[in-house]
Amino acid sequence: MVGFLAEWILVIKALHVASVISWMAGIFYLPRLFVYHAEQVQGGTATDAMFQTMERRLLRGIMNPAMLATWIFGLAMVAVPGLVDWSAIWPWVKAAAVLAMTGFHIWLARRRKDFAAGTNKRSGRDYRLMNEVPTVLMLLIVFAVIVKW
Repeated sequence: MVGFLAEWILVIKALHVASVISWMAGIFYLPRLFVYHAEQVQGGTATDAMFQTMERRLLRGIMNPAMLATWIFGLAMVAVPGLVDWSAIWPWVKAAAVLAMTGFHIWLARRRKDFAAGTNKRSGRDYRLMNEVPTVLMLLIVFAVIVKW
């Protein structure tokens, strides 16, 4: 299996990058939807139902599969001997940031359920602030991988 992964490493890397781009697009967009949903939409209206549909489809149709693919292709790369120098700091920084990004994804999924249940207590400002979290994590990941601290 390791030989197969090593032979296909460039394809795996390409699929990993494509998955990350898809995941990040959703992880940046869903909090923006929450901002508008919290600030502009009354519960129980047609607009509320439309926002809930958009949020659910973004999460389930794009973000969840993209996150899963990101993890699968990322772990496939980790399985190739010699590709990652575990004595360096950068893979640990990346791993911690990816775990935090996954935690943020789960937090977003829970907030979507709050909107669906009509129990959202957070303001648009709260969602604007939280939208900065994935930016910081993304920068940590990119610098860790490219600069290889």
